[in-house]
Amino acid sequence: MLAALAVIAAGCVAPESTTAPAPQPKASAVSPAQEQAARKAEQAKLEAEARAVVAQAETDVQRARAKRALWLKAWEDLLGARKAMATSDYANAITLAKSASDLAQLGLEQLAYPAVK
Repeated sequence: MLAALAVIAAGCVAPESTTAPAPQPKASAVSPAQEQAARKAEQAKLEAEARAVVAQAETDVQRARAKRALWLKAWEDLLGARKAMATSDYANAITLAKSASDLAQLGLEQLAYPAVK
């Protein structure tokens, strides 16, 4: 009887916890110099894209202007894109240039419709 009680008591004892400790966050393998170089590369990529989009907007606006189909908002957006490029706000320059280009295209498309019904 005593042996049976010892077996039952041994089964009631909680076994030791064998869970692994929580993993420590790894130290960044990227040095600050590498991070800065990556940021500069991303900035250069954004600048190149902005220059291309603004150049396309310039072309679209000039085409609409030559056909006398330029909308005022397209011109204002192009001027805003130029200012944004001058202040290195490339994301805003891209947005404004795309808007200017789209509006210039719409002005040209409007020429296909009759002026009065």
